[in-house]
Amino acid sequence: MEIAYHYQPYIDPEFESLIERIHPPRVCVDNDSCQDCTLVKVDSANRHGILLEMVQVLTDLDLVISKSYISSDGGWLMDVFHVTDQLGNKLTDESLILYIQQALCATRRGGIPKELQTCLKREVRPCHISTEHTALEMTGRDHPGLMSEISAALYELGCHVTAAAAWTHNFRVACIMNLEDGLKGGPIVDLKRLAQVQEKLENVVEAHHESGEKRSVRLTAPAAGRTHTERRLHQLMYADGDYEQCQGCDGSCRLWKGCPKTHVTIETCREKGYSVVNVRSRDRTKLLFDTVCALTDMEYVVFHAAVSSQGAMADQEYFVRRQDGRSLVTETERHKLSQCLVAAIERRVSHGLRLDVCTQNKMGLLSDVTRAFRENGLSIARAEIGTTHGEKAIGSFYVTDASGNDVNFRSVELVRREIGGSALVVNRTPDATSRASSSTISRTSSGELDERPRFSIGNLLWSRLERLSGNFGLIKS
Repeated sequence: MEIAYHYQPYIDPEFESLIERIHPPRVCVDNDSCQDCTLVKVDSANRHGILLEMVQVLTDLDLVISKSYISSDGGWLMDVFHVTDQLGNKLTDESLILYIQQALCATRRGGIPKELQTCLKREVRPCHISTEHTALEMTGRDHPGLMSEISAALYELGCHVTAAAAWTHNFRVACIMNLEDGLKGGPIVDLKRLAQVQEKLENVVEAHHESGEKRSVRLTAPAAGRTHTERRLHQLMYADGDYEQCQGCDGSCRLWKGCPKTHVTIETCREKGYSVVNVRSRDRTKLLFDTVCALTDMEYVVFHAAVSSQGAMADQEYFVRRQDGRSLVTETERHKLSQCLVAAIERRVSHGLRLDVCTQNKMGLLSDVTRAFRENGLSIARAEIGTTHGEKAIGSFYVTDASGNDVNFRSVELVRREIGGSALVVNRTPDATSRASSSTISRTSSGELDERPRFSIGNLLWSRLERLSGNFGLIKS
């Protein structure tokens, strides 16, 4: 009998890190070259996803990236980020500068060690799903009161919600919650109990869906290496198909430069084999993270990019190829990428009135707060809450009425009385995701949008509280 042998080349697992060991990454934090910002320059061996990891480090530190220049041809990257703090100041804290230098190098080694916290002299809580809690992920059709029903079901099952984040977009919702056993404490690891909780939640979600309509409920026991929470929310909404109705601006507006809608154009650079993706949209915090996240998870490689903001608008230009080396050759590919970029930008745009919560943490707190919203006709458009060392619950809710319109302040006052006036604060500043957080927005004589930052003591104090959050980096005001 003839035996067929199949040979495969042996690849030393250390080979991939050979270039890095010969030429380790270099990070320079430069406060001299620019008058109004700090330059963070990174030279490093390149790999897929490294750009997103670097942007993630900077955004987890609450830094504002106003410009960036990306170049990564030939297996090597040279990236420059123009950054400031949330108040528009340069980075002068030596511990923060040291943390940035070490953390950006640590992304090459597969993660940021906890030891880096000591050099920063304060705790950094990246937006990662906790590896110490049971994780609940849910997607489906959005409807008023959904979070209230889910949190009430969890309370009845004896589950304590320690942190939660929820986005809504195009009548769809994605939600991630960290759970503990409310009676025994610690994560829920018993398989029968996990199955019981999942079945109950599936029934709650299914009650508002038609047969065959897309939805998902998933519970997982604690595990190492879980994905960054905000990236995971993008992935969940993409899998749920929230991008399918996204078109952005159709180009019919006359004042293209002043149009607040998102514009995406994709062209082909035949000489170099790139696809050139141009994005113009309202500027806001974490905009670069969201677009790079979409490109990375759709398996596009960014070879060159230039990102800048002027006034209230931001321009992003990416030279990309697919991970297999091809450019976007079909109109279907270009249309889908355009839709997904618009969706990635719009998901984080906050609609409605922002309500900030800070109160004593307790079992069933999320159920009580969301029930008060539902009973007073408020619908949650976006939410993110966490805990400060298990003592205080802190977070933000963006609420509308049941039809998605502005809320009646009388309803808000009723909720405040029910929850506790000191526990719920109404934030009347504009959209918290805009670049200047508290800002005045107007039109210039030419019709273009203009945005001027306005300092807010309340927002500064709230940002300090948010740094204490346990498992999620909370929404910036």
